[in-house]
Order: sequence, then C-alpha cells, then structure tokens
Amino acid sequence: MDNLVKQAQKRNADAFTELMQSQMQNMYKTAWAILHNDEDAADAISDTILVCWEKLGQLKQAEFFKTWMTRILINQCNNILRQRKKVVPMDEILESTSQSREYENVEWMETLKGLDEKYRLIIILYYVNGLKTNEISDILHMPVSTVRTRLSRGRKQMASLYNVNPGKEHSL
Repeated sequence: MDNLVKQAQKRNADAFTELMQSQMQNMYKTAWAILHNDEDAADAISDTILVCWEKLGQLKQAEFFKTWMTRILINQCNNILRQRKKVVPMDEILESTSQSREYENVEWMETLKGLDEKYRLIIILYYVNGLKTNEISDILHMPVSTVRTRLSRGRKQMASLYNVNPGKEHSL
C-alpha cells in the first residue's frame, strides 16, 4: 500500500484509484457505523476521496495513509451529522436505518447498532479497519487508555448482547 500512496502523491490517478478502491469497504463500514444511512455514507466517502486527492501531497509518511484517511472520513461524517441535525427529524433517521439490510453480515451490523455510540466507532476502527489502539487514539484525539477502556467495555457490551458470559475472554 505504501507504494500506491507514493505513486498517488506523484499525481498518478490510476494508483490513487486503486488505493481508494482497496479502502472502500473499510470506509463504508466506518461511515455507516457513524451515520446509519447509505446515502450519507456515500456522500461522506465521496467527500473523503476528494479531500484525499486534494491534500495527498501533505501526507508526510505513506505508512500513515490509512489513519490519515480515516480521520478525514470521520470529519466528513461529523460534518454530515451537524447538517443533519439542522434538517432531518430523528424518526426519518431511524426509519432509514431499519431499511438498510444489504450488508455482508447483517447480524454484525445489528449488534453494532445495539452498542453505545462511544463504543461503536472504536469497535469498528479496531476490528473492521484493523487499526491499533494508538492509531485510534490519534484519529479520535483521545488518550490511548480511554480507547482501550472503551474497547474493553464495548466487547463486554457485545458479549451481553449475544448473551455470552461477559467475564470470559472471547475474540470477536
């Protein structure tokens, strides 16, 4: 991936396209976990791709591309949430969420919906995007200890949603 990032930084459009396509599934899952709406997730991803293309030259180390891109995506999602608060009634959001069923693992997405918001994003970033706790800490601007605590509590909450013994360690 580092090679693709370096090529894309040289304005190689094909390399950039390949790079973004390799991240598309993770971006979608992250955006959906925040927004709970396919159209808004698509908008956030589109905006993220545009910002990444425009600012890729500012990325100093290619190995941090995924973390950098994820931070941009979260910012775009937060922008959409701020706009949504001004425009969309809450019952429409809940209705559109209940209609979204085209995911590879509906049970996983349903479990994520049951998690407290403060745990959901960290669980997605850790398990779906494969980010380390220190990377999540950088992206969300919170101490690593807070990320680890929320990850642990999120796991326990997921275990209780599955009626699994929360005292036992499980790999999710």
